[in-house]
Amino acid sequence: MATMAHTITVQTQEDFEALVAENNFELSAAIVKTILKNLKGRKRHVHILEINVLEEQTIYDITIDRKDMLESLEKNLKIHEDNEAYEVCSEIVKAIEYLKSK
Repeated sequence: MATMAHTITVQTQEDFEALVAENNFELSAAIVKTILKNLKGRKRHVHILEINVLEEQTIYDITIDRKDMLESLEKNLKIHEDNEAYEVCSEIVKAIEYLKSK
């Protein structure tokens, strides 16, 4: 069952870029949560984040291609380890194993 994307509100596009550059945990958690909920599906592209940029009064929809989920989970595993979110790390590892077996 697919889930709606997580919304993150920032003042400027630069603020969002800074969140990405600093491996922001909230951003990482939103990405992982959405991937995990959409792991078994048929849609090739999954809506993963909605970025609300207040200064521009713009909303950016970010999607992930199903074939990029493995790489994204591997990158986000490190962020979760650094933030000691070990229960989610366990789920990420299981999802990585699942994707590698496909």
